[in-house]
Amino acid sequence: MKEGARTGELTELVAGTRIPFGGSRWVEIDADTASRFRPGDRLIVIQEDGSLVRVPRSVAATVDETVSRARTAFEAMGFIEQDRVTHFFDHFAGLLANDETFAPIAAANEADVERARASGRATGRLALSARMRADMIEALELWREMAPSGAVTPIETVRHDKWSVDVLKAPLGVVGFVFEGRPNVFADATGVLRGGNVAVMRIGSDALGTAKAIMEHALRPALVSAGLPVGCVELVEEAERSAGHALFSDRRLALAVARGSGPAVAQLGAVARQSGIAVSLHGTGGAWMLIDEGVSSERVRGCIEASLDRKVCNTVNVVVLIGRSSEIDEAVTEGVSLAARRLGVTARLHVVDRAIDVIPTESLDVVHEDDSSILATEWEWDASPELSIVRVRDVDEAIALFNAHSPRFIVSAIVESPDTEDRIYRGCNAPFVGDGFTRWVDGQYALRRPELGLSNWESGRLFARGSILSGDGVHTVRYRAHTPDPTQRR
Repeated sequence: MKEGARTGELTELVAGTRIPFGGSRWVEIDADTASRFRPGDRLIVIQEDGSLVRVPRSVAATVDETVSRARTAFEAMGFIEQDRVTHFFDHFAGLLANDETFAPIAAANEADVERARASGRATGRLALSARMRADMIEALELWREMAPSGAVTPIETVRHDKWSVDVLKAPLGVVGFVFEGRPNVFADATGVLRGGNVAVMRIGSDALGTAKAIMEHALRPALVSAGLPVGCVELVEEAERSAGHALFSDRRLALAVARGSGPAVAQLGAVARQSGIAVSLHGTGGAWMLIDEGVSSERVRGCIEASLDRKVCNTVNVVVLIGRSSEIDEAVTEGVSLAARRLGVTARLHVVDRAIDVIPTESLDVVHEDDSSILATEWEWDASPELSIVRVRDVDEAIALFNAHSPRFIVSAIVESPDTEDRIYRGCNAPFVGDGFTRWVDGQYALRRPELGLSNWESGRLFARGSILSGDGVHTVRYRAHTPDPTQRR
């Protein structure tokens, strides 16, 4: 800081004040933000776009206290044997599987779903279904069976004539999670314990009741039973959305993981990055499917239908037709219609530049789009499938379109020629490339490891790691030298 520069505590905001951001731009304080600001509140300025986020004093205090408890627990975890962690996963899974224990959790979830539905919000990802419950239990059982790592896990030993250096995998620290409404993330997030880390979670207001019930009836009892520090898994019990921003700006976090997609998630990632915190997220989701004219109709139909069973980040969002084939056109619309009929709804197909001639039916609504920039839109549907379709001349145009408009996340090459498939792999800037349905992109499904989060390449490729983040991948590296000879010199 320049000598003599004045600093002080921010106690008020004045409407019309210009706040610099991004090094060369400014944003003006609006009257509403100024009137709401109180002494003790925090103002986060998003350096990417100038958005202003007010964090009320009480929210900031709650987050600060929660992270402090987690930090204390992390220091204790360095002395905890991994058999206690194994016991935790086993007991947590058992409590979720026990109908009597699960009953108050289910009741809390039903109440959350009813409140969200009454407010007109989507509930597809909020409902703790039998399938979601089974997936949570399976994830915990996978963590239970995974090889312990903890405080000291050898990677390699480099031996010299009279001395050696051990390269060791070591715990990273406090991992912060923000997720909006999927209770199953609880099981995924606790996986960081396997590596000696601790977790702080913030869930959206719609699912907060469910989250509290899971903590009270299953998670905390499992921690106590295993003899683990209770603070090693913390929930920020605050419905205010800015709690997520406060969490991701706390520099005591070693890693920030944002689950879900969309502008809100992207903004959280920006907060973490500008705070110097490593981040795992995909701000925009949605898969692309590139279909060549020479493939079989049956394959196309099956891949489309299987990629539209529900809306998550790996659901197909854009279909690119390469060349011209009426059979393939028909197979695509049939696949979309099959998915819609299976769900008992009407799907919506956004047709760009008259890519295909489609007649609307009871199960298929058609919207004609003139601007190809619509391909960058991730369709956020809850019950009724929605996707875009466009036609190109050749595979190179398809690759160019993907790199220009996609979130650089998932691409599926439905082609016959191995050379064409390889060209798509080499040309499309995406971490996930397949040759069938898009829904395979999931750590638990694909790698038999519960995932903490997925990352796209929208902000660039990731340094030295894959785009599936799992609990055993959250670590740092330490070096331990053994120099028994007191006469050793350089």
